[in-house]
Amino acid sequence: MGGTGIPQGDHPKRTLAESISGGFHRAYEQLLPEFKRTSGITVTTKSGSSQGAGPRTITAQLARGLPADVVILSREGLGELIAAKRIATGTDVDLARVPLGVAVRAGTPKHDVGTVEAFKQVLLRSEAVAVPASTSGIWLMTDRFPRLGIAEKINVKVMPRGSDATGLVLRSSPSVKSCTQ
Repeated sequence: MGGTGIPQGDHPKRTLAESISGGFHRAYEQLLPEFKRTSGITVTTKSGSSQGAGPRTITAQLARGLPADVVILSREGLGELIAAKRIATGTDVDLARVPLGVAVRAGTPKHDVGTVEAFKQVLLRSEAVAVPASTSGIWLMTDRFPRLGIAEKINVKVMPRGSDATGLVLRSSPSVKSCTQ
């Protein structure tokens, strides 16, 4: 994950507009109350995807004029914003690494994904593999699935957000899997 910081020193501004992607959202929600309590700063939060196409991405929101003092998103998405001169060079900070996971519907057998071959076989036997349209899904579709030699052999369902990919697993047959943050 990447993010931009607030400049050091006195901060006359008592409000902060933030835009955040889903991968960091849970930790952010846990840290935000303490930040607001100790700083006295009011925070307005908007969310969007780190990367991808469409109006829900952070890039698209900023292009429409969404105010943001701080953005928290994937390193890849942050790099794109810096290259597009939407984020000041040198203000980026690595905050965390977020792992990817595989989800199956509750009540169905857990799959062996302990080796690359076992993981590959689980995906090949799946009716569909749901991935988010943002950074992790882009990486899976352009890097991991091709390197596994299964990109053309699996039915990938691209969902707007990681939570949508997980939701598809809950609503679908037990053979649908989700790969998301």
